[in-house]
Amino acid sequence: MIDLHYAPTPNGWKISIMLEELGLPYKVIPVNIRAGEQFRPEFLAISPNNRIPAIVDHAPADGGGPFPVFETGAILIYLADKTGRFLTGELRARSTVIQWVMWQIGGLGPMLGQHGHFALYAAEKIPYAIERYRDETARLYGVLDRQLGKTGAYVAGDDYSIADIACFPWTMTHKAQGFTLDDYPNIKRWYATVRARPQVQAGLAIGKFVKEPFDEEARKNMFGQKAREVLGKQ
Repeated sequence: MIDLHYAPTPNGWKISIMLEELGLPYKVIPVNIRAGEQFRPEFLAISPNNRIPAIVDHAPADGGGPFPVFETGAILIYLADKTGRFLTGELRARSTVIQWVMWQIGGLGPMLGQHGHFALYAAEKIPYAIERYRDETARLYGVLDRQLGKTGAYVAGDDYSIADIACFPWTMTHKAQGFTLDDYPNIKRWYATVRARPQVQAGLAIGKFVKEPFDEEARKNMFGQKAREVLGKQ
């Protein structure tokens, strides 16, 4: 029913976890982002921002033809609405969930991504950039920790929702990025709870990067140079 165009990254895990949680039948179509497959015309046709993941729903609720969806927040909301799960229809609770999904998309993901890039992947280590994004990452971890302390349960309240599915994969990078959850006790509690879910474990187990060197071609494909070349030809 669902084609999942996927690579095993925090953004990819959001959707593999969501599909496992929903129990929807889906087919994984690997996209090797190190090899530049995200720039192939057939992938750009469904994900014009050349970013994974993307889905194609072959049985949309309107009964029409296959429907592609790109951007993780949009995919999570689409699948939640399709199935009636992990996103309530009650106005205030629904808005709260969506607010925290947007917070992850606009803050937690991009800032952790930038810190990870400059601290772990950049060929040139720029202290200002590393400090800038580390401080912002720490601030965002603090925001999430306070929210989880307020709810005492999940990100948006008492119930597990797409807000948790959006946030969790990015918090999985904490060790690699030099953070400890001991500094954030509410995140630590929540992280253990979510990590223990069988559906989350199944979603995380989908696919692995091929054991290949992270060379200059991979760097070019993942960090922008190839994108400039592709756009320059259009």
